[in-house]
This record gives sequence, C-alpha cells and structure tokens, in this order.
Amino acid sequence: MGKVLWKPSEERVREANMTKFINYVNKAQSLTIDSYWQLYEWSTKHIPDFWATLWQFVDIKFSRKYDEVADDLGRFPGVKWFPGSRLNFAENLLRHRDDRSAIVFKDESQQSVTTSYAELYEQVARLVASLRDIGLAAGDRVCGYMPNFPDTIIAMLASTSLGAIWSSCGADLGPVAVIDRFAQIEPKVLFTVDGYYYKGKAFDISSNVEKIAKGLSSLKKVVIVPHLTSSPKIETIPNGTLWNEFLSADKRSEIRFEQLAFNHPVYIMFSSGTTGQPKCLVQGAGGVLLNHLKELILHTDLKQYDRITYITSPSWMMWNWLISSLAVGATIMLYDGNPNHPDWHTIWNMIDEEKLTILGCSATYLNSLRSAHARPGEAHNLSSLREISQTGSTLSADSFEWVYHEIKNNLHFNSISGGTDINGCFAIGNPTISVYAGELQCPGLGMKISAYDDAGKPVFDREGELVCEAPTPSMPLFFWNDPGSQRYLDAYFSFYKPMGKNVWRHGDYIVLHSDTHGVTFLGRSDSVLKPSGVRIGTSEIYAIIEKLPQIVDSLAVGRDWEGDQRVILFVQLAPEIKLTDELKVKIRRVLRENASPRHVPALILQTPSIPYTFNMKKVESAVRNIINGKPVTNRDALTNPESLLYYERIADALRNE
Repeated sequence: MGKVLWKPSEERVREANMTKFINYVNKAQSLTIDSYWQLYEWSTKHIPDFWATLWQFVDIKFSRKYDEVADDLGRFPGVKWFPGSRLNFAENLLRHRDDRSAIVFKDESQQSVTTSYAELYEQVARLVASLRDIGLAAGDRVCGYMPNFPDTIIAMLASTSLGAIWSSCGADLGPVAVIDRFAQIEPKVLFTVDGYYYKGKAFDISSNVEKIAKGLSSLKKVVIVPHLTSSPKIETIPNGTLWNEFLSADKRSEIRFEQLAFNHPVYIMFSSGTTGQPKCLVQGAGGVLLNHLKELILHTDLKQYDRITYITSPSWMMWNWLISSLAVGATIMLYDGNPNHPDWHTIWNMIDEEKLTILGCSATYLNSLRSAHARPGEAHNLSSLREISQTGSTLSADSFEWVYHEIKNNLHFNSISGGTDINGCFAIGNPTISVYAGELQCPGLGMKISAYDDAGKPVFDREGELVCEAPTPSMPLFFWNDPGSQRYLDAYFSFYKPMGKNVWRHGDYIVLHSDTHGVTFLGRSDSVLKPSGVRIGTSEIYAIIEKLPQIVDSLAVGRDWEGDQRVILFVQLAPEIKLTDELKVKIRRVLRENASPRHVPALILQTPSIPYTFNMKKVESAVRNIINGKPVTNRDALTNPESLLYYERIADALRNE
C-alpha cells in the first residue's frame, strides 16, 4: 500500500458534494450506499440509473426531457444518449445573472479585470445578436485563435448559444498548425487578436492572423480583439472587423438559446498532431456538460463560493473544463502569460491576492517549482487554498509528497487523468477518501475502467493498458470527415477486437491497485520501452532520475537496434552542470538500484531542451520517430519546435556510428 498523504476530516466528508450525492442517490433509488466504492460500483453496473440521477442532481436546464437515458448500451460506440431531450449548452453556463464575479482576468502585468455574471450575460447577448445578423446558424463552425482571456469565453458562449460548434487554439500556436486544424472543419467565423504577452514581451501576431484568414476560404467574418494596441491595422485581413465594431449596440437584448438534441455537437477538439494531421474529435453538448458537472461538482467539490483557476490556454481541453465552472456559479480566474514570470511567486501571489480556493496546474509546472527550489508554503499565506488539481502528464510519488511538504499539508491534492478525446477524466480525485503518494484516488463515477494485459485479460497490481468497458456520454460522437467512422474505430476500438473484447483502449499504461483502488499512471502506452521485450513505462525512469538535483528534465525513447530495442535517455541539466562520466555513472546506478537493470539506458545524452505540446506533455513520439528515421509532421503543434533540431543532429550521428 502506498503512503497516505492526506485524509479528509469528518467535517470535510460531511460537507462534500459527493456525500450529498450519495444521500440523493439513496433517496432517489431506494438504496443504502454508504461509501464511494459502493457508489462507483452502482454507477458502472446501473449505468442509465446513474446518469439519470446525476442529470437531476446537477440540475441540467432543458426545454424537453429525455424519453430514455440510452437507446442501446450494447452499441459501443454509437449509443444515443438521452434521446428526445432538448437543451442548450451555453444556457446552462449562463444560468446565473447576478452581480457576483463570474470571471477575474490577470495577465503578466498583474492588473485584474472582473466581469460579473450580469455583465457576462449582457456581453454574450450582444455578440449573439451580431452573429445572428451575419446568418450564423446551428451546426456552423466558429473558431477562436485567442489568448486565455474573457473575450474568448464570450465568443464561445455566444457561438454555442446559437448551436454553432466551437473550436479553439491558443494565440501562441503557429499559423501552419492552426490552418492544419481549422481548415478541416471549414469555419464560418474566426475570433482572434492582434497579439499577446509572454515572459514580459509583446508578440504581434497580425501576420499570422493574415495567413490564417487567407488560408481558410470558408470564413465569412474575422473578428479581431485589440489587445496590444487600441487600433490594430486590419486592412490586409479578408473580411476583418474589430470586436467593438462587430458587437451589437443593444445592451438590453435577451438571448434566444437554440434548443438542440443532447448529442448536438458543441466542441471540435484536436489531437496533438505531432506525428500526422490532427484528428478532429466532435463532442456532444449534453455529454460534455453532464460529464464536466460530474467532475467539477462531485470530484472537485466545486461550490458556488469557490474561486477556481487552471494554468491553461484555449489550445488545451482544461480550458473547456474550467469554463464549465460557470454553470456552478463559481468565480473563474483566468491567467494569461508565463506562470513563472517574472519568477515562481507569480501564481502564488495571485492565490493570496484573489483568495483562490482551487488551483489547477500541470505536472510540468509543479516540477518547475521543484527545480527552482520553490517553497510556496513558506513564502505565502495560502489560507484560502483548499485544493490543487493536477494533470497533463504523470507525476511521481515523490512529487506528490513535495506538494504536501512544500505547499500545504492539509489540502486535497486532486490528481486527474483522461484526455482531450473525452473532454474529461477516466481517473480522478475524491474529497471524501485518502490521497496516496503517486496514485490518482479513484476511477471517475460512471467510468468502467480496467487494466488489460496483452491478452486482453484484466490485471491488478501490475502494468496494463487502460481500457473503458462501457460507453459514457462524453466520448466523441465521431471524427470530422471520417466516413464510416473507420478512423474512430481504429483509434480506440480495434486493438482488442481480435481478442473478442469490445472496449475503448485509451492509450495509457497504468496500474490498478487492489488495496487502495487507486490508479498509477505510467505514461502513454505508445511510448512504453521494450528492451529485450520487457515493458518499461518512461515515467518510471523520470520519477527516479529527476530527483537528482543536476537534472531539470528528461526524455527516454527506444531505438530499434539489431532486432531489439535499446533505450536512449536525454537529460536536460541545471545551469552550469555538464554531463560528465561521473554523472552518467550516478544516473545508471540510481536507476539500477531503484528500478532494475532493464531501466538502465544504453546511451545517455545531454539535451538543451525537451519538446512539449501546448498542453504540456513531453513529445516522446516525435523524438522516437526522429531517432528511428521516421518523419515528424506538424512541428508547429509544439511549444518549442526548434528543440527537434538537436535530435535530428543526434539521429544523423547515430546512423553514422
């Protein structure tokens, strides 16, 4: 059993939304559930009853109730959820219209701008009127090439109020990557900006916007938000107009929310696109809404008085997830810029000043704090902070402990994992049970997950593939431009078909613990190393060597070698540190002693930087392709595409050895 790091108090358990939901389920279903694990078992065995009860508990707004919860759960994929119901995604997020703070925005200047719920509704209503005037209708696509600021939320809510399908990329994404994504879905409207700020510098993206606008022939309107200057030049942008000129002058209009089917598309999300054209994942309004509210209200314990943030951008699904907090009536804190500019105190100053209660961040951010020897709990008050949510990539047990030692010892550390694919989580936290080092606390309610071995048999306490054995409402409806859904089936359902298993294979390598019921994530299964046929999760290597003070970051890949595979470990070192023979010996020793001889790399090389996607995941697949002489496309999908030049030089050297 892992080390217990936190146990909720009796009061915390009693006041948790999860406890209230258990009581609600018992009353509604005439049950006697008294623990999360009984609730979870019921939610995966009585799937229609669970989702119907959740619908009532989170108070979904609708104009017509459903005829049944699911038409055929055996049709996986392809089940129709809540047929007959009519609702609107944005209406559920705009149900609060009072003077409480809906959004607080800060950038690197640290000046904050607050938007109340009443102001948010008014601004969305004005934009809805403008979009109606240009003929935008349900099913049309609207895209955002925007920073993480309130106008992005307003544009999304206005679009989805009309039943349009929203898709977005952060303003820091390159124009080629943006066109690769948006051209596939032929948007009618593009919302964008003249630039953004990062690490104290202004980045004018007007030329990018021009390239994108000219590269998307479907566009009828390009709406530019002035951000760097009050009057950006837009003459060269086809169909370009400024936000304030486009926005309706009528401040008293009411929104007529289009009432649509539960499965009407709301978002098109994109796969990372680091090794091929990004896949376009079409997600339904009702499924995303219901699943987000499950995760926010029950698993995150979000309440109306909370103030929540996530260090994210519109390129990452955690932006979509965060924005659904509006449906709860909580206050969303948006931060745009580098979270460590001008130093690591930035986010922690914001927590103290804004009295944030829930901080969301990536494993990469927490590891950057460790590398900087930051001690937030010592340098800051943090009295308001009761929860940290973490995702993006795997986090070691040692880093779990660091959170409790160096940030706060009585908070709920809510490590979560799922994916862009489902716009949510398969495994997640729970405010009513203990946190164990290195483990996500539990599978999410309604998510019937398992770990399979290579033969398709469930396994516990050893590595296996994460699968989901039953459909859930937020799984993609389909892929855009995928006749017959063949790409969809190949992506998730084909792997275990020859073994007679009809399950969703997610592509993560995990351990399900039989004692705690928690889940340890070991990394993407397509990046698993197999020296001499023995499977090794790359996170097992990272968790050990990144404890060494000389190592800032690392990346391990397998190189095909004489019918086998040998492991190459790239290490990014702290300033002024060199990769000496002595340090190589130390790295090999700690891996051998703390893992196994199989974990010891055949080659250790010093790298200037590790490539990352915009949702802060290490791009092992791109480096593996380069090392093995395979192509890498869509480099603009990386935050630092220039980093690949180093690996290309190394690949050339290895081929010539």
